[in-house]
Amino acid sequence: MVEATNHHPALGPVRQAVAGLLNVGHADIGPANGRVAVLLHGWPYDIHSYLEVAPLLAAAGYRVVVPYLRGFGTTRFLSDATLRNGEQAALAVDVIALMDALEIERAILAGFDWGARTADIVAALWPDRCRGLVSVSGYLIGSQEAGRLPLPPAAELQWWYQYYFATERGRVGYDHYRRDFAKLIWRTASPKWNFEDATFDRSAASFDNPDHVQIVIHNYRWRLGLAEGDPSLDDLERQLAEAPVITVPTITLEGDANGAPHPDPSSYAGKFSGPYAHRTIKGGVGHNLPQEAPEAFADAVLEVDPS
Repeated sequence: MVEATNHHPALGPVRQAVAGLLNVGHADIGPANGRVAVLLHGWPYDIHSYLEVAPLLAAAGYRVVVPYLRGFGTTRFLSDATLRNGEQAALAVDVIALMDALEIERAILAGFDWGARTADIVAALWPDRCRGLVSVSGYLIGSQEAGRLPLPPAAELQWWYQYYFATERGRVGYDHYRRDFAKLIWRTASPKWNFEDATFDRSAASFDNPDHVQIVIHNYRWRLGLAEGDPSLDDLERQLAEAPVITVPTITLEGDANGAPHPDPSSYAGKFSGPYAHRTIKGGVGHNLPQEAPEAFADAVLEVDPS
């Protein structure tokens, strides 16, 4: 058993569940027979992005499941031989496997950053498993083909770390300076969020996962077509490359001070064919929206639920 020494009691004990290729560390709070919300974090963050959101939803009667993504916290691969794969389809398959392991038929999927992309994919490819979707920065499903296309210089500048990770220097640098690197991303992605050192340190402990660097580097190299994915996921990636429309009820969110690369909401509104709304959360809210504006995030989950 892997102990999470950084875990906050508001999320309950860290549980472990064998699911697919992983032993997934996760929080699971609220009534066991409640409607389910699965909350997905991004990079470089962890389940503590939902430190306030999860109790709000549990108090409203939801069973709230918050997993550590592969490469974070107490989540571990079952086999040393498994490819440490960070491609987008792999993370979505992990969520379906966890839902199966926990006997969750359907859930609200909600997330930001990597977690928003993962929630988007589950909603697009497995709509029968998704009651509704809350996605920060909207429609984030991509493809290697799209990732190979050059962007205007100002946009490329925002993705500087992606190109750094494409080099061996970047891999070694991230491994050596992973906490300094993460803190820099927190500050640039949320320039008006005055987080405390204790808040950062709680999440940064999750980056000590032995697979963390491999997963992060592979994720960004895969996007650029510089790393191969898992051949068993090729069919899913072909479907995703067609940018499938999401049909489930959806609310997209954006912070008014998001310093990370993100699309304009007008560019993705047409990707949602079911009940849909977009909200810009004001007050200097940056990229880590659920931790910076927990009530707004929780309200979106409650509103998107069709029941």
